[in-house]
Amino acid sequence: MSVVDKEMAIDCCLLAGRLMMEAGAETYRVEDTMERMARTQELSAVESFVTPTGIILSPGSPYHTKLIRIRSRSTDLEKVALVNGVSRKLSTNEYTLEEAYGRLLEIERANVMFPLWLQILAASIASACFLVLYEGIWSDMPAAFIAGGVGLIFVTIVHELTKVKFFAEFIAALSVALVAYIFVHLNFGTDLDKIIIGGVMPLVPGLLITNAVRDLMAGHFMSGLSKGAEAFLTAFAIGAGVALVLSF
Repeated sequence: MSVVDKEMAIDCCLLAGRLMMEAGAETYRVEDTMERMARTQELSAVESFVTPTGIILSPGSPYHTKLIRIRSRSTDLEKVALVNGVSRKLSTNEYTLEEAYGRLLEIERANVMFPLWLQILAASIASACFLVLYEGIWSDMPAAFIAGGVGLIFVTIVHELTKVKFFAEFIAALSVALVAYIFVHLNFGTDLDKIIIGGVMPLVPGLLITNAVRDLMAGHFMSGLSKGAEAFLTAFAIGAGVALVLSF
């Protein structure tokens, strides 16, 4: 392979790693995917170091070590699966390097997330179901349904405006608790606690906690601790928003 092809292979690996980290993949999965892709392109001395905020890839001499920043993170398992698919096809020679890099660029540009209205509907249904799961009464399901949808609307809008995840989750939890309080105050709801619990469940960082534990078990202590700290801050924001409403 020429030097230009080697550089493209390095950029391809970094792009795949960035897309996976931004979509919520585990650290060890990102490192494994990048290293497999690099070895198929005759970069046998490759080493990678992945954190939630950046990726360092060393392809070995005579090529330079490269760093790429992770500026945003979300939960998009469809994108993780698509990048994994590109990695497998590159490893089995179904894709050439140019085809794999082009496909990754398409995945980066594509919006594979479900539309916002469908996300809101799913959050509302999940909130109503969690209410029943936590032994709430069926007549409170409409209140939990609306509270969960309102919470997701607020976390999306506030995060888009402020780019501060903690503040967005705080406002969303506050709005959920406020909606639940209004429903109970107007006698359209009965159990305030269960309505709030159901409404905030879509905000709970379940995948983040899971990834933090899996990274710690895999020996990635820096990533595991940082993701655990992020999950703790999210839980604190949710608790603070609910507590502020209940304190009045």
